Amino acid sequence: MHQHEQSHGNACNGGAHEGGLVWRGCSGGCDAEDGAAGALADGNLNPGDKLEGSDAATDDPVHLKRRVGLFSGVALIVGTMIGSGIFVSPSGLLERTGSVGISFIIWMACGLLSLLGALAYAELGTMNTSSGAEYAYFMDAFGGPPAFLFSWVSTLVLKPSQMAIICLSFAKYAVEPFVSECEPPHALVKLVAVISIVMILAVNCYSVNLATNVQNIFTAAKLVAIAIIVCGGAYKLILGNTRHLQEPNFASSTATLGNIATAFYTGLWAYDGWNNLNYVTEEIKNPSKNLPLSIIIGIPLVTLCYALVNVSYLAVMSVSEMADSEAVAVTFGNRLLGPLAWLMPLAVTISTFGSANGTLFVAGRLCFAASREGHLLDILSYVHSLIAVAMVLYGTIDSLIDFFSFTAWIFYGGAMLALIVMRYTKPHAPRPYKVPIIIPYIVLLVSSYLVVAPIIDKPQWEYLYAASFILGGLLVYIPFVKLGYSLPFMDKITVFLQMVLEVVPTSTTFEY
Repeated sequence: MHQHEQSHGNACNGGAHEGGLVWRGCSGGCDAEDGAAGALADGNLNPGDKLEGSDAATDDPVHLKRRVGLFSGVALIVGTMIGSGIFVSPSGLLERTGSVGISFIIWMACGLLSLLGALAYAELGTMNTSSGAEYAYFMDAFGGPPAFLFSWVSTLVLKPSQMAIICLSFAKYAVEPFVSECEPPHALVKLVAVISIVMILAVNCYSVNLATNVQNIFTAAKLVAIAIIVCGGAYKLILGNTRHLQEPNFASSTATLGNIATAFYTGLWAYDGWNNLNYVTEEIKNPSKNLPLSIIIGIPLVTLCYALVNVSYLAVMSVSEMADSEAVAVTFGNRLLGPLAWLMPLAVTISTFGSANGTLFVAGRLCFAASREGHLLDILSYVHSLIAVAMVLYGTIDSLIDFFSFTAWIFYGGAMLALIVMRYTKPHAPRPYKVPIIIPYIVLLVSSYLVVAPIIDKPQWEYLYAASFILGGLLVYIPFVKLGYSLPFMDKITVFLQMVLEVVPTSTTFEY
């Protein structure tokens, strides 16, 4: 029996109905309409989208519905960018730079770099509106092997590690108010992190609408938390507490080229998520308009928030207090809010939960796109968080951030190179939005610096592991993708998980 015949009665909504089949996989967004008429009726295909590069094929039984509007797009960007970073990263930046002035410059430079990178991604996303972001762009520009390597690293390392870092941060601050006398037990922190992953997974399994509503609500909540910090800092500034802001300390900076690069890692981790909207391009309403507009609104908003928050921190704390604090926002709350100091751990948990929800929402889209092309096993096309759970259990925040940042900027640079290449190889491709060509060159140059400088300044085993893992993907690509070899037991595992999880693999096709 074929897989699609076994899966007909296993849809989350109760199976098949005459005139069309509707499937809901774990992402909550894999809806399959039998025929173009159903797709047009639901608004999946509209004349405007025809001009925006490739879209979900009308005869593809598994595709993603367009449900993400402008507000949800901005909320996804803001909600995934503002996570735990702004509440903990300022201390790392000050420690690496030794200067308030340089740290502020790096914070603003990180925002500018994120905006430039996202604008370049907007062109790529409107050229190819399929889900998967870098995977889809590498397929267009370079072909199968580089695209596979990205899907290999991103599915097994980047997205799960990002999810694990955020959920570990969530767990740490969720547990901290209840363990005031000492550090929270590691086992308890990891348990809470795993529970948070399961909760977020349940939300995303239920429906895309619920996931986007959660994202919108938690984004609004975290902006309220940011407003509390900014208003508290403004109150201190009005009282004349500006002495820590009057000493930029450029001359006393101990920053080196390598330290500046790792300081960028710390700052860019706080900004990471600027490209997440490209992973759900297939689900954005009117992407040629809403994708760049969401970027232009969302990223400057985050940059402004980060600048104001850093000023507020220095209005309340000294430079040494910030540098020594592992949780700057908690120290801020203890110094300013008195009996209401508990609001800061609460703010961090709200922020990180919303960020983790957005991260999981977009992570499955890459897996969906890669499995649809036959580059990943069918069982990986089911959007889940098992790898993130494993990383939570066996990893640490610091090690995961180092591995993530170094590896991610290799592929961000690769996406810039893909855009530049396609300007020459596909000059007549539809480009509803076209970025000035100087922008991808700038981002490519900076990404090259961010990858090379830390290796030259202070080589670490983590960088070798990252490079080895990337190249090791070729050992999987050649036999299992290029040559088409299949392990005999994998089909049985795929069908079993399909029946248990009530999902449909992205490679499913119907026979007429």
